[in-house]
Amino acid sequence: MTTIATIVVLASLLLFFYAYFGYPFLLWVIGRFTRRGLPPADSTQQWPHVAITVPAYNEERQIRGLIESLLALDYPRDRFQVLIVSDASSDGTDDIVREYRDRGVELLRMPERGGKTKAEAAAAEHLRGEIVVNTDASIRIDPQSLKPLISVFRDPRIGLASGRDISVSPGQLTDNLSESGYVGYEMMVRDLETRVAGIIGASGCFYAIRPELHRLPLPDAFSRDFAAALHTIQNGFRPVSVPEAVCYVPRTTSLHAEYRRKVRTIMRGMETLWHERSVMNPLRHPVASWMLLSHKLCRWAFPWAGIASLLALSVLAPTHPVADGLLAVAVFVMALAGIGWLLDGRGVSGLFRLPAFVVAGNLAAAVALVRAFRGGRNPTWEPTRREGVATQVGSIPGSSGPS
Repeated sequence: MTTIATIVVLASLLLFFYAYFGYPFLLWVIGRFTRRGLPPADSTQQWPHVAITVPAYNEERQIRGLIESLLALDYPRDRFQVLIVSDASSDGTDDIVREYRDRGVELLRMPERGGKTKAEAAAAEHLRGEIVVNTDASIRIDPQSLKPLISVFRDPRIGLASGRDISVSPGQLTDNLSESGYVGYEMMVRDLETRVAGIIGASGCFYAIRPELHRLPLPDAFSRDFAAALHTIQNGFRPVSVPEAVCYVPRTTSLHAEYRRKVRTIMRGMETLWHERSVMNPLRHPVASWMLLSHKLCRWAFPWAGIASLLALSVLAPTHPVADGLLAVAVFVMALAGIGWLLDGRGVSGLFRLPAFVVAGNLAAAVALVRAFRGGRNPTWEPTRREGVATQVGSIPGSSGPS
């Protein structure tokens, strides 16, 4: 029993360090030799026509700010279309969008709620553009970000380009803790993946894709941004991350809301990967299958390995001082997380919020796996209501937009 418990603990630690440290390190090493970068920017190029689509459900508090930010983008105005897809909104979202009809903003209203993926699919036949850009109502795109995102498509091998998320709150860009630190880490990993081959998941906040890939069918309950990258790989194109294409994502103020969001998104991601599981075939997609295993499956497996490790440490602790110490650390971290969870929304400090964010994220992955196995799908999405979003990108410190 002691031997088995020791193996379980070591395997769990190995899984954690590989998924979060070993995998990025290997990407960095391989990238030093492959150096598959992005095409250089060319300000003299003829900019392609772009179709920007935004699914929205009851976004009357944010939709005006989004539209104003899109119309302020540094891109030839006669070269991009803005289409807001209202998922049968029941508030004033549609009326606000109609106010911008004279400025070229279009509204497509769904007859009934069908979810984000269905709304994006319905928009496909109304889009006029050589490149399709997807974003969300709560996001603000830096005015200088669209050109870098579109410029990479001069390389005919690139099929998808994902922007760089920056987690923000009023008055500051990031605090290097909890959500903002995790988002920065994810963007770093995507940059490393781009240097090796390409990313295996796009940012749903801001990404561009060739229309023939965007129109590929996808069940309504699945994640389009994740599937978009997988479709890109399956069809012989490269999905990449573009660091200069910045979008500002308002930070979640509620750990409980963030937990619920993660359960939904991870479950949709699991179901999407199963639907597109041919990408996991190492004979057809050796690099992509390794990236998916490392970036997705190892992380989804770690919560269960962590639970097994805690049980194993409980077995070892009475006779092994090291195991006793590790168990004490784990209990201490979970106690901090519990306090952070209970004090959610009361101005809790990073000492409690960071452990709570990490524990909640891993718990969400475990719950998502259970729900995915049970076949629980929810195609009608409820957007995460993020507080503190700026009405203009320029009001966020560090933005290159107007102040």
